[in-house]
This record gives sequence, C-alpha cells and structure tokens, in this order.
Amino acid sequence: MTDPDAPFSTPELERYARHIVLREIGGPGQQKLKRARVLVIGAGGLGAPVLQYLAAAGVGTIGIVDDDRVSLSNLQRQVIHDTQSVGELKTASAASSIARINPHVKVETHAFRLDAANAEALIAGYDVIADGSDNFTTRYIVADSAHAAKRPLVTAAIGRFDGSLTVLKPYEADETGKPNPSYRDLFPEAPPPGQVPTCAEAGVLGVLPGVLGSLQAMEIIKLITGIGKPLVGRLLLYDGLAARFETINYKSER
Repeated sequence: MTDPDAPFSTPELERYARHIVLREIGGPGQQKLKRARVLVIGAGGLGAPVLQYLAAAGVGTIGIVDDDRVSLSNLQRQVIHDTQSVGELKTASAASSIARINPHVKVETHAFRLDAANAEALIAGYDVIADGSDNFTTRYIVADSAHAAKRPLVTAAIGRFDGSLTVLKPYEADETGKPNPSYRDLFPEAPPPGQVPTCAEAGVLGVLPGVLGSLQAMEIIKLITGIGKPLVGRLLLYDGLAARFETINYKSER
C-alpha cells in the first residue's frame, strides 16, 4: 500500500497503463482513484466483484462492512472467497484476496453489522458508498445515512435471474434545479415481510451478482473520476434469462 498523494511508482504506472492511456481517465483520473475512499457494504455476491474490480482499478482505500463468516454455500457466487476461507470472517477473507490482487490498496475492515446507530459516522468517513446488502432494512439505513452524510450511493439488488442498479445523490439537484430522487422516492416503503424471498429461499444464479457487481464498480469509477453519466434518477434493470437491459427514469417527490 502506497501513499495516496505520492507520485506513481514504476510498477504502478505499468499496472494502470491501460487506464492511463484512456483520454477520459489518464494520469489525473488514476490519481483520483488512488486518493479515493470507497466503503462496500457486504462482502457477499455483489460485494465480491465490486471489491475485486475496485482493487484492480487502484482505488486507494477500500472499506468493507460485513459481520458474517464464509460458508460453503456462499462459494457458488461470492468469488472473492475460496474453499480455504470457509469459517473465516468475510472481511478478513476479502482483505486477503485484495492484497493478492493489488498490494497498493489499503483495506479497512469493519466486522460488525451496520445499523442506524453506527451507519452515518462510518459512511461519512468515505467518499463513495456501494451497497451490496441483501435486505431492505439495511438498504434503507444505508440510503438514509448516505443522504445525511452527502455521500453518493451506488446500490444494487439481485434475485434468481434478475437484478437492478441505481446511483443516489439526493443531496444535489438536477439540471432543472429539482432535487435528485432518494431511495425512498424509488421505494417509499419496504415490501411486507415474506413478500420478497431471500436468495436462500428462492435461489440465485451464481453469475448474476458478477454482472450487477461489475456494473456497480463501473458506476463507482465514473463517480470518482468524473467521467460519463451516472445512473442518477435512472434504475437499470437486468433480465438474465432474456439477456435484456432496460432503464426506467424516476423522480423526486420533494
């Protein structure tokens, strides 16, 4: 792990060469990645590809929040862990994998459950938040806390063969001066208990979180480097069986 403000070393220049030759990123964009602090909520199916690609991209500091341990049933989709990791804290397992991917990345592990009491203070310590949690309670806590801390949130959800993704910046306004929508504009209320089955109950195709998690990493890199148009006010839907992407616009009710 290197000083985020230090010039790139020769190995770093070679490692990130394919980024640096991109006119949209270049040296300045890669330096932004090196200085960035990204918090990933969950080191599971969605968190795995997010963590892997952010580490490979050279994000300087990655925080991981997860209180769970690796189980054998995780390994069909949570590809940052392996058979030798079973029984280990997911934060520790993920940190070991990141160290193998890119030794220039600093990892901060938070092996506890995120809740309303600790979320805002933790989130405020990072630049961008990625939510890969698997329940609405945590998603609302993360979204509300990111809103209060004025941190961009890249949130995704998966189930069976389908997934969704959006970027939330409700503390800012759009080009018309209207506030950007919040998570509660998209989902005003959580569905009744039991209405949305968990992955354990309904199943999930192992490759699906790889698709959505990679898209999350893409949105995070766009936010950090300032390139492209993030999915603010737009919900991206993916149907794996039909190989179809759709985008739905949604607005703030404020």
